[in-house]
Amino acid sequence: MKQLEIQDLHATVAGQEILRGLSLAVPPGEVHAIMGPNGSGKSTLAKVIAGHPDYTVTGGSVLMDGEDVLALAPDERARQGLFMAFQYPSEIPGVTIANFLRAAVQARLPEGEELEATDYYAELYEKMDLLEMDRSFTSRSVNEGFSGGEKKRNEIFQMAVLEPKLAILDETDSGLDIDALKIVSNGVNKLHRDNNAQLVITHYQRLLDYIIPDFVHVLVDGKIVRTGDKSLALELEEKGYDWIVTHQPVLA
Repeated sequence: MKQLEIQDLHATVAGQEILRGLSLAVPPGEVHAIMGPNGSGKSTLAKVIAGHPDYTVTGGSVLMDGEDVLALAPDERARQGLFMAFQYPSEIPGVTIANFLRAAVQARLPEGEELEATDYYAELYEKMDLLEMDRSFTSRSVNEGFSGGEKKRNEIFQMAVLEPKLAILDETDSGLDIDALKIVSNGVNKLHRDNNAQLVITHYQRLLDYIIPDFVHVLVDGKIVRTGDKSLALELEEKGYDWIVTHQPVLA
């Protein structure tokens, strides 16, 4: 069974069609990258899967573990194991990272079950050690006063604690210098498991030097026009999107 299976997806925002028959399958244990020019529909795809209310699905299906997530509210999708790392993470003044994550973990538990504080903090510190993070980080307000790299690292920390079945990383490399990019990528790689899947959305192949995808998909005008391995990203870097879309697609 595919972790994520999208069939003939069509979606609009403000009455304009952005996704025009997109199909994609991501099995457990695999990392897939989505690349494409500005306006091709990359972030729209991420937001549609996550359930952003500004986007309207007009056709097709999105399945996680065989279940139609389009029928679920955004919080229900998260409880089913969906996680999205945003291109521009929001600040939440006055709410510490520790308390924010505790509420998120509690929300995923069955109704009536309470999170044991001792177990929670043991898990929290275990994930901090895995990502080589200072313990004082969790006492800071969510993203308040954070650098771009700290915001993205906090997203990866959230991913580590929540252990999603499917993680969507929407331009995680945006605004990062090379050192921050290495730190964030290393965290993502450490969280890769045989039972989870990652969908990495990026403009640039430099991220894929650190997060190695099993497949690269080129998205143009709301459709995937070509699929290949990591070498496809290098082709894009060298020749650009115009050259790629005029050549015969490579079958995965």
